[in-house]
Formats: sequence, C-alpha cells, structure tokens
Amino acid sequence: MHLIFRTLLVVRAARRLAARGDTLGHYDVGRVRLRTLLTDLDILRHMNNGVYLSIFDLGRLNLMIRNGMWGTLEKNGWYAVVVNQTISYRRSLTLGQRFTVESRIVGVDEEAGYIEHRIVCGGEVYTRALVRARFIRKSGGTVKPAELLAAAGAQSPPEPLPAWVEEWRAAVALPRSRAEAPSTWPGEWPGPSPAASTPRA
Repeated sequence: MHLIFRTLLVVRAARRLAARGDTLGHYDVGRVRLRTLLTDLDILRHMNNGVYLSIFDLGRLNLMIRNGMWGTLEKNGWYAVVVNQTISYRRSLTLGQRFTVESRIVGVDEEAGYIEHRIVCGGEVYTRALVRARFIRKSGGTVKPAELLAAAGAQSPPEPLPAWVEEWRAAVALPRSRAEAPSTWPGEWPGPSPAASTPRA
C-alpha cells in the first residue's frame, strides 16, 4: 500500500503521454524518474532491498502502457504474473535521492517474457534486475508469448535470450502450481511439525 499513490501517479502520467502520442516501441527503453521517500528506507537509512522490486512494478506499468502491451492485455482479458526474478545491488539509494527506473523487454521463451530493470543515477547503474513473467487468461489458462506478440502487432525480440538466462530459469524453477512441492531441508531431522516452536507475528 505504501506505493499506491506513486502507482496512481505513474499510471496517470503514462496514459497521458500515450494519449498525446508520446509512445514507445515494443522493445524501447521506458524511463520513470522518482525520488527516494522516507517510506522506502530501512533501519540503515537507505532504500530497503525489497522496495526495489515494488519500484520496478512502476517501471513495468509505464513501459507496458506506453508501448501498447497493457492495452492488448486489457482488451483480451489477459494479465501478467511474475514467476521468477533476480536482482543485483551495486550502490545504495538514500533519502531524497533522485533516480531513474529504466525498463525494457529483452526477450521471450515459449512460456514467458523477460523484462530488465535498472536503477540509474547520473548515468551509473546502481541496481539491475531481470524479471520473468507469464501471461494468464482471466477465463482460465495461459497465453503464449507468441500469441501476445501477434495480438500486439509486435515482431519477435531483436536479440535472442543470453545463455545464462536459460540456465538461470532452469536452476530456479519450482514445480507447477498443481504439483506437490513439500518443504524439506537437507540434513533436517524427521519429527513432528515445528509449528509449536515457530514464532508467530
């Protein structure tokens, strides 16, 4: 909820830009300029590591509204869900610091699309993330990226996915949502449920 007002402002600004013809190509870089707020900080007085992922949601909204993908999703009753993401931090953001969120669609595989996000200050990359998202029908079932690209009138991505992305996807994959995924840890002694000794918030 702490990002709700910024979300509304970013969506409003993106829709206004798109309405007056300031749009983006499907594989262009979208940019949103923001400032670090008090609610973004952790106890060390820099932006909390988890807030970056929420900030990148704003970058995706701006990008997809202005490149037309958002309209295609809404028109067809589709929506996107994040299934994998990886993030690397180089420098911290502090209170009041201005920064730019840069976002770009970098590729697709048979099941999902990939978006790269960057936090940039003074031309320097502070943080970078790669997000993998699948597309779901509100009526049930999934939408293949090829179908989404065709509906949006987009060509295939100009560059293939790097080999490391394919390796990363395979390494971090979880079982499908309807498959079993028991929580077991190597070396943990079998025994009764630890719920009784687990702190509760």
